Amino acid sequence: MIQTLEWTDNGVRFIDQTKLPTKETYVTCETHEQVADVIRTMVVRGAPAIGVAAAMGIALGVKNSKAETVADLKRELDQICDIIGKTRPTAVNLFWAIRRMQEKFERVRIRPLAQIKQDLIEESKRMYAEDIAANQAMGRHGATLMPSEGGVLTHCNAGALATAGYGTALGVIRAAVEQGKKIHVYADETRPFLQGSRLTAWELMKDGIPTTVISDNMAGAVMKQGKIGAIVVGADRIAANGDVANKIGTYTVAILAKEHGIPFYVAAPISTVDLECPDGGSIPIEQRNAKEITHIAGRQMTPEGVSIENPAFDVTPAKYVTAIITERGIARAPYEESLHSLASTETKVEV
Repeated sequence: MIQTLEWTDNGVRFIDQTKLPTKETYVTCETHEQVADVIRTMVVRGAPAIGVAAAMGIALGVKNSKAETVADLKRELDQICDIIGKTRPTAVNLFWAIRRMQEKFERVRIRPLAQIKQDLIEESKRMYAEDIAANQAMGRHGATLMPSEGGVLTHCNAGALATAGYGTALGVIRAAVEQGKKIHVYADETRPFLQGSRLTAWELMKDGIPTTVISDNMAGAVMKQGKIGAIVVGADRIAANGDVANKIGTYTVAILAKEHGIPFYVAAPISTVDLECPDGGSIPIEQRNAKEITHIAGRQMTPEGVSIENPAFDVTPAKYVTAIITERGIARAPYEESLHSLASTETKVEV
């Protein structure tokens, strides 16, 4: 299994996704500030992975604290959470992880300082294990929706690299292949950060799953040629009404899918569902550095001084989403009802 991130005695270790696919290198963060930086710079990316990384960053910050009282440790915890919370505004898993770590602190604050620190470390490790188990459960649910053979298109990277392991959208594909389905993946390159061509293709080739990379503007033509039987993508935040924020370009793919009568599926854990967000218009959209557009491999590709728009995400309205696959089951319209029902389910995924 690809080791996206892990807790070690020396700190939190990440595979450097900015170096893939040509170099498989790892970085170890020894402070929570360093963890915040790898989240911000997309050394680690993908909503579930960001959530686990945030939890481990908080645990690392608490572990390093020199506080001598619980009150002082609480103040430091708040500062740590504030730093990590300012890294990626769209991925709701980030804020879910911060809340969970804060709630854990409140439950154990009556214990000795050393025990509080260890409890928070164990909580972050538990979230890591839960994420992998959730992805595997999601894969089992979603595999039933995949064609028995033929092409499946995906946009961005929603695989092991975007999670603690196994993947959301790619987890569905992996599970379908494990069940004997003969799937050929078409991976959008996903400009401007090229998560599809760099990361999705790298993952799937490691697994021996047939994969073809296409440019983003080829998706419609490939659908028209009858090569795509289903589309499955991940999500960074899902609103209560089923609107989905995912990597920029997902909205375009969803409209093309609707035009060609192809099912469009979203795979994401329940932690990505934000029931406090009524619709897609309420989802904050991260704006990233213009250089991701103007430069490729350090070489400038646009005229000096030209205006640049670089939103990291767009929002796909629920009416284009055939179903939302979670670890607790599959949600369908009306999403206000189905998502709320799944989010309220107490069933836990076995770790």
